[in-house]
Amino acid sequence: MTHIQRQIKNKLLEALALSPVVFLNGPRQAGKSTLVQKIAKNDFPAEYVTFDSVTQMAAAANAPENYLKERKGALIIDEVQLVPDIFRALKVVVDELRQKQGRKVKGHFLLTGSANIMALPKLSDPLVGRMRILTLYPFSGAEILNVTSHFIDNLFNADFQKDGEKHKLSDVIRLATFPEISGAHFQERTSWFDSYITTILQRDVRALAEIEKLTALPNLLRILASRAGGLINDADIARSTGLNHITARNYKTLLKMLFLTFDIAPWHRNIGKRLVKSSKGYVTDTLLLCHLLQYELDDLEKNRPELFGHVLENFVAAELLKLISISDKKLDIFHFRTSDNKEVDFVLEKPSGQLAAIEVKKRDHVNASDFKGLKVLQELTGDDFVCGIVLYRGKDVVPFGKNLWATPFNVLWQ
Repeated sequence: MTHIQRQIKNKLLEALALSPVVFLNGPRQAGKSTLVQKIAKNDFPAEYVTFDSVTQMAAAANAPENYLKERKGALIIDEVQLVPDIFRALKVVVDELRQKQGRKVKGHFLLTGSANIMALPKLSDPLVGRMRILTLYPFSGAEILNVTSHFIDNLFNADFQKDGEKHKLSDVIRLATFPEISGAHFQERTSWFDSYITTILQRDVRALAEIEKLTALPNLLRILASRAGGLINDADIARSTGLNHITARNYKTLLKMLFLTFDIAPWHRNIGKRLVKSSKGYVTDTLLLCHLLQYELDDLEKNRPELFGHVLENFVAAELLKLISISDKKLDIFHFRTSDNKEVDFVLEKPSGQLAAIEVKKRDHVNASDFKGLKVLQELTGDDFVCGIVLYRGKDVVPFGKNLWATPFNVLWQ
């Protein structure tokens, strides 16, 4: 495969120019090592070490402060979460450098890791005020199509091209995945995902937590995959896995820490209407979701259309997550559902309270009833509601009322 430019690169270089420590986290095999080695060669001269090396890991764990102080210039540490004690040592070293050089200490340490350390206060707290955190996900649709997506700006401006370049949706889903299997055949993907899950559960999980029932995690992951796009019911998940409520919730948190799954919280505001307060769950990579469901993408579309709708929703959720991760704008993502089941799949909200909403449909046509949830949200939020769209598999951008549009999936990559 030809080299694909990662769109977080500029944001990463900006962070290095502003902060002494930058932590690039994200799923294992998302391309973090490739990216940091490439910028070390061309943009950010630095020594590179990885704690995947047993020797490097042992040396750092034995004397963390000395390990850091021996490096004279900038240092990149790959898979940094494998030596938890390094974070407190980083604080000490950064503070000493600041005493010597003042606040000019920038871009001294670039860390990568396959776990979200924000969920581990013991690791993240020492570096508060000293570290910026970015997340690299697997390829986005925009990256594999080699375009810079302005979808979020277009959404908040209600500005959609009437005719953009058309891309077959299933092809984009097959390419917008982990770099090693982007565009790979079904059998190759199946073997890769089997190995991927085993590596994470046998290695990364053990590095983060003491797990009594390691064999329960693959089953939990499959159960979460079967409910992708649905409301999370912790009690029901616990029953299905045969785990007690607290253990199931802790294991679910662990899968999120390793970027295998993610949740989208419910949107709420004091608006005098009862809203559902449960989050919705998704799998970070849509081809991984298909693997866990044991279906090829085309088979889903033909034989399990109701399941294919959930897969499409999961794909859009993952694409939004990727677009937000590289955006320079502060945005939160929610879902919306009333107690009488009026719902909107995704709500993007700015700190100002302005919001835009997205409903996902697997059909190639749209009718007025597809906008029911969007209209309810529009009525409840008034002028804060900037734009609502229904993503569908047709070709035309069609207005469906004030600030309401039917738009093809291709607007995600315009």
